[in-house]
Amino acid sequence: MEETEPVEGTERLLIGLTWITVVGIGVQWIAWATRIPSILLLLLAGFVLGPATGAIDPDAIFGDLLLPAVSLSVSLILFEGALGLRLRELKDSLRPILCLVTIGASVTWLLAAIGAYLLLGFDLSMSLLLGAILVVTGPTVIGPILLQLRPTGPVGRISKWEGIVIDPIGAVLAVLVFEALHAVEIAGMGEAARGVAGDLLRTVGVGVGLSFLTSSGLIWLLRRYLIPDFLESSILLAFVVAVFTVSNVLQPESGLLTVTVLGVILANQKWVEIHRAVEFKENLRVLLISSLFIILAARLKVSDVLALGWLSIVFVGFLILLVRPAAVWLSTIGSGLKWQEKVFLAWLAPRGIVAAAVASVFALHADGGGSELVAATFAVIIGTVSVYGLTIGPLAQRLGLASPNPQGIVILSAHPGARAIALKVKEAGFRVLMVDSNPDNIRVARMEGLSTWLGSILSHQAIEEMDLGGIGRFLALTPNREVNSLAGQHFSEVFGRNSVFLLPSPPAKGIRAETAPKFVHGRIAFGSEITFDYLQNRFAQGAEVKKTKLTDEFDFQAFQAHYNGTAVPLFLVSESGRLTVFTAVDPPQPKIGQTVIALVDPVAENP
Repeated sequence: MEETEPVEGTERLLIGLTWITVVGIGVQWIAWATRIPSILLLLLAGFVLGPATGAIDPDAIFGDLLLPAVSLSVSLILFEGALGLRLRELKDSLRPILCLVTIGASVTWLLAAIGAYLLLGFDLSMSLLLGAILVVTGPTVIGPILLQLRPTGPVGRISKWEGIVIDPIGAVLAVLVFEALHAVEIAGMGEAARGVAGDLLRTVGVGVGLSFLTSSGLIWLLRRYLIPDFLESSILLAFVVAVFTVSNVLQPESGLLTVTVLGVILANQKWVEIHRAVEFKENLRVLLISSLFIILAARLKVSDVLALGWLSIVFVGFLILLVRPAAVWLSTIGSGLKWQEKVFLAWLAPRGIVAAAVASVFALHADGGGSELVAATFAVIIGTVSVYGLTIGPLAQRLGLASPNPQGIVILSAHPGARAIALKVKEAGFRVLMVDSNPDNIRVARMEGLSTWLGSILSHQAIEEMDLGGIGRFLALTPNREVNSLAGQHFSEVFGRNSVFLLPSPPAKGIRAETAPKFVHGRIAFGSEITFDYLQNRFAQGAEVKKTKLTDEFDFQAFQAHYNGTAVPLFLVSESGRLTVFTAVDPPQPKIGQTVIALVDPVAENP
């Protein structure tokens, strides 16, 4: 009997780890299908697996490894988010971003502390600590919201930057507050102030210094090809883990700042490409977020949450209705932002994994009230994610900053035929963004009034730099099938394969048809025979793109007969304003009242 107990214990731990992994990824899948914020479902799953059923006990599974593993995982999440921060985005948004992470953070800290003191009945020390923790928002929540909304204007960039930069600031602030409170008790206010100032300088010095040293080392190795391609991702991961740990050893809780600065440096340096080195980031981020929320939620005690009572709801409402609007208003004075943009920012401050992790860490060190600190933080996470996640979409639409179902289209290539197609789509009322690496094509497209983006579609920062507000489709119109396919792969991650359209291409010369590459990242646009060469030949022969509304007297059959069966339908515009691309498989069936955009020969005038 004694010999089997360790085996049974190991099996229980294995089952617990399996629950965390399988349920976490499964919940992400359900969230994608239902468009419910994933964090809400992950927290629910954590409650069910932990307090409700006892299926998992994170403390028993991980032991003393739990909180170090959580901290390390959070650092990887922040590093991944920082890789998406481009300094060029600050051109028109630097002031509001700086104000939000300084003035806004200060206002949030003080008002949240006041609310915790008056509404939750926390003592002054615990109130100040909770206020510091709630300064953070979180890319794990804001990122998916922005990806789904794709808001127009600067608010998307501002929200993304604030969500990532504010996390290490909030974590460092919480550390400084915690240490200051203990120093006041021991040595008095003056000594505490000097200690906090010294800690702040050391934290910034260690964070910035280590991040620059680490990035310089990585760039040096990559520029000299001393890292093989297949090891770039693994070595980068090792560097991030190492520098986070060294930073925390040199100066406690400085690691988050270090990895965030490191990510920004690597994302903006011009010496080496790091897209292969960060391939791990997406899958690892999803796994970490899924696991962490379930683990931390499973550690909660229902009695601690219920002990806060109805005042916890009032506290969440106080944060949403008063604290966040006040922070945004004071931070955006003189920023030049429109009132609609200020309202959007004032209604987007969900708390995420960093708040949960920081609260869990400090709960272990708190002399008293640690469980209440964690319970209050999770109440805020649940409340803010629920309110913001479920209402920001309709609000953004009412403010004119987002579309419920973006109908615009990105067109790859701005050659004359592509511009002719784009102009008709724009004339039909849809946003079009033309992408090309040829400056002459882009210049002409701009002169014709089309929105453009100049650069390589295959660069790893392309999608991040584009303004995709109001856009939900991608159409590749280049003669290069490899470029079309690779670009389709990139955009299928944003729009989904169902909304990515590529021209068909015949097999390259000397390659058998059965061995030719197949398009797996999109749908064949217009028809199986409508290749790039076909479109070029038709345009060269005088064909043009026309927009025709179908009527009782002139239905789709009459339309085809009018052009002797040579018309190539490209798009269909429904009466409700939905844009549909004709495809080789399962094309739409045009109906009376709808509008067809087609490539036609000028054989006769449209009726």
